[in-house]
Amino acid sequence: MTDPARPGPVPAPVRILVCDDHVVVRAGLLALLDSAPGIEVVGEAGTGEEALALAARLAPDVVLMDLQLGEGIDGVETTRRLTAASGGPPHVLVLTTYDTDADITRAIEAGATGYLLKAERPEELFAAIHAAAQGRTALSGPVASRVMANLRSPRPSLTDRERDILAQLATGLGNREIARALFISEATVKTHLRRVYDKLGVDTRAGAVAVAKERRLLP
Repeated sequence: MTDPARPGPVPAPVRILVCDDHVVVRAGLLALLDSAPGIEVVGEAGTGEEALALAARLAPDVVLMDLQLGEGIDGVETTRRLTAASGGPPHVLVLTTYDTDADITRAIEAGATGYLLKAERPEELFAAIHAAAQGRTALSGPVASRVMANLRSPRPSLTDRERDILAQLATGLGNREIARALFISEATVKTHLRRVYDKLGVDTRAGAVAVAKERRLLP
């Protein structure tokens, strides 16, 4: 018979890889996670490329991922590659300061298990890491509210290329400059702009930018 007074086996800690390009922020996260029960940091990365290499070698359970990583591939593309890897890929928990609809949508579409804001309390972060390790969705309160609001009143679905063009448009570039920046033809820019106008229900460049900012479609 099992002795009820004898404690059961201690579960293995959740193995974490931290990816953030800010050294000070990363150091703070490492110190914080070091105090967390049931969590073990197995590596840290400052770029998306470094995170991919370390994840392949260390096989973490969860990758804590910032979205903006400076030079190289960003957090969304890193997430996409991590979750598409063969052989039991890690779960990705986004930890960022960005809460726009565009950022949230791109991260979730890339395969992120959860999306947290850096303003979260430590205990919320720890709980989200354990949830992500089990494949359960973990969202910050404000992010969850935005997701639910979008489900109740869906935002226009823009393609990645349409988002790119809209972002360039918001900087004040003309069609020719956008074409050069994105290495596409001016005719292609005009075609995408017409689709963006239709989806946003506008007929001017200024109107498209205004609606995109209002609906937080810009990164």
